[in-house]
Amino acid sequence: MRKKNLFIGLLVITPSIIAIAIFVYGFIGWTVRTSFSNWNSFSALLRGQYKFVGLRNYIRLFQDSRFQTDLWNTFFFTLFFLLGTIALGIIMAILVDKGLKGSRFFQNLFLFPMAISFVVTGTVWSWIFAPGNIPQNPQGLNLLLSKLGLEKLMWGWYTSTHSIGKFNVALIPVIIAAIWQLSGYTMAMYLAGLRGISEDIIEAARVDGASEWKIFWKIKMPLLTPITLSAMIILGHISLKIFDLVFSMTGSGPNFVTDVPAIYMFELTFRSNRYAMGSAIAIIMLCFVAVVIIPYLATNLRGERR
Repeated sequence: MRKKNLFIGLLVITPSIIAIAIFVYGFIGWTVRTSFSNWNSFSALLRGQYKFVGLRNYIRLFQDSRFQTDLWNTFFFTLFFLLGTIALGIIMAILVDKGLKGSRFFQNLFLFPMAISFVVTGTVWSWIFAPGNIPQNPQGLNLLLSKLGLEKLMWGWYTSTHSIGKFNVALIPVIIAAIWQLSGYTMAMYLAGLRGISEDIIEAARVDGASEWKIFWKIKMPLLTPITLSAMIILGHISLKIFDLVFSMTGSGPNFVTDVPAIYMFELTFRSNRYAMGSAIAIIMLCFVAVVIIPYLATNLRGERR
C-alpha cells in the first residue's frame, strides 16, 4: 500500500515536474546560452549564423551609460520603496491592532490596493502626477497646488530631469505609487505578527513599569524581526524586477530618469531584436533576485532541519 501511494503521488506530480523543468529551468538555461552569443535575429537562429562571444555582452552592458543609470535607479527605488512600505505597514498595523472604532473598515481600505494590478496603479498615478504645462496649464496634482495658491510647489514630477547625486527625483512619484500599492500587504504581515504576540508578555512588561513605547521597541519589534526579514525579501525581489508599474506610469522617462533594467531588456529584446543583450540583462536581474532569495531560503531550510 505504501509503495502504491508513493507511485500515485509521483504520477500526479510528474507532469508538473516536467513542465517546470522545461518551461522554467530549460528557458533559464536557453537564456544563459543566448546571453553568451551574438544572436540578434530569428533568421540568424534558423541559419545558425550566430556564435559564442563569451562575456562581451555583459562587458558592453556595464559600460553602457543607460544601464548604469538603470542600476542606480533600481538601487534607490529598492531602498526607498522598502523603507516606505515597511514603515507605513508597521504604522497601519499598529493603528488597526488597537481595535479602534472603524478599524475593520480601514483594514479593508488599506488592503484594497493589493487587489489592483500594477498596470492599473501605474495608469492612475500617472494621471495624478501628470505635470501638464507649468505654469500655464497644470494638470493632476499641480492643478490642485495651483488652486490652493501653492504654485511654487509645482514641478515636473516624473518628467523632471533633476537629480540629487545619482538619485533622479523623477523616481519619487513611482516610489510613492509602489508604496501605496504594497503597504497594505506589509500591514497584513505585521498585523498577523502583532496579534500573535502573547498578551502575557505585554502585561508582564506593564506590571514592571514599562511604557507603551518601550514595550513596542523592546518587546514587540524584536518579536517581529522574522516578519520584517520576510517583508524585505518579498518586497526586495519585487522591486529588483519591477517592470509593469514603471512601464505603464512613466516608461523610461526623459534621459532615462525612470528607466529600470526590465524596461531596457524589453526594448532591446522585443523592439530592437537584440536578443543576446536582452538575455544578458535578464540573467543579471536573475542574479540580483537570487542574491536576495537564496540566502533566505537556505536559512529557512537550515531552521527546519534543526
